[in-house]
Amino acid sequence: MDIIKAIEVFAFVTGILYVVLEIGQKNLMWVVGILTGAACAYSFGAQRIYASMGLNIYYVVVSCIGLRQWRRDGAQVAEGAIHLQRLTRRTGLWSAAVFVVGSLLLIALLRALGDPESPIDAIVTVMSAIGTWWLAKSYPEQWMVWIVADVVSCVLCIRAGLYWMSVLYLAYAVSAVYGYFHWMRKGTYIE
Repeated sequence: MDIIKAIEVFAFVTGILYVVLEIGQKNLMWVVGILTGAACAYSFGAQRIYASMGLNIYYVVVSCIGLRQWRRDGAQVAEGAIHLQRLTRRTGLWSAAVFVVGSLLLIALLRALGDPESPIDAIVTVMSAIGTWWLAKSYPEQWMVWIVADVVSCVLCIRAGLYWMSVLYLAYAVSAVYGYFHWMRKGTYIE
């Protein structure tokens, strides 16, 4: 097995662990996210899928922020409860604007860099960046963003020949459906 495939398999294994920890809202998720993000960044970079590579570098950074935020918010709810925050209309509108403008700008940049999948890569990247930020803030709506982003990422990976990664994103999409219902059932909104 070559190094790229080995790193892709590592990303698959840690990615599955990550989503299991995410559903249970465990702080260890963020540490595993650093490892998964680094491995995925390498895999996408090797395929010249630059926006997804950059997105995974972003995941590493946001994992540090998310760990701090979740430790603070987790102290406000009972042991085992999932802490939720309400998504405001303002945040939703800003996120929509960032999605549209960010996707258009990133498509143009990626085309200039020769990304063979620039439109799909850009859309998934911007959508996932928003989903990650919403995750760090514990908005339950983040799961809806992830369902769409993960399905589109699965298609991107199949087109790029990253078959382990495509299975990972398919598992993420299925897990996101479960995660939404789990968070809504076990969640407690904090103010």
